[in-house]
Amino acid sequence: MKKIFEKHETLFCVLIILIYIVVNSVCVQNFGYTSCVSFVANTILSACLVGIVLSLKKTAYYGFSKVRNLKKYLYFIPLAAIISVNLWNGFNINHSASETIFHILTMINIGFIEELIFRGFLFRMMAKNNVKSAIVVSALTFGIGHIVNLLNGAELIPTLMQICYATAIGYLFVVIFHKSKSLVPCIITHCLVNSLSIFNVENDLSLYIAPIFLIIIPLAYAIYINRKIID
Repeated sequence: MKKIFEKHETLFCVLIILIYIVVNSVCVQNFGYTSCVSFVANTILSACLVGIVLSLKKTAYYGFSKVRNLKKYLYFIPLAAIISVNLWNGFNINHSASETIFHILTMINIGFIEELIFRGFLFRMMAKNNVKSAIVVSALTFGIGHIVNLLNGAELIPTLMQICYATAIGYLFVVIFHKSKSLVPCIITHCLVNSLSIFNVENDLSLYIAPIFLIIIPLAYAIYINRKIID
């Protein structure tokens, strides 16, 4: 497995991304994220990715390790600001308990999968040749990938704004991974942001102000990390 993966690493990365996109597009269009089907499908994907990492014996290489010297990273407090956005307008409780639970569990899986795919596999693969290019591609691929939401029924303007702030957040996450060698803060933040989205109350604040906030904070924090922390 290890030799095959290393020999065809680029192909594996592309296939993993395509499988993830197809599986979740089918789930969204036919069941929604509040369905147990979406939860099961993404749990299987998560388990498969974990199996790949374990079989390669590269858990630390792909970021499953502790962050040293949390003070340098301001104890990741800016990440808490990003997580809080979905709760700015209070709680939207319009779903049943089962739908809410399945949504949260599905989103935890999706946060984990996307971090491992875009920051773990994709970044690590490209960083072997050029770290700067790997950072840019990881961030842009993650951000632009949200254009798939248009195929799943999302509106154009909110989707374009989502692409912008997802790119900024993706850039921050890949910088954190590159500097700290840990994917854990990114996974936790991503999972919480995704999970809390079911409680989001949409209004002008969430539609326009929040996206701007989600662009400025990640970029500012990434710039701080780049300047303060030596590789």
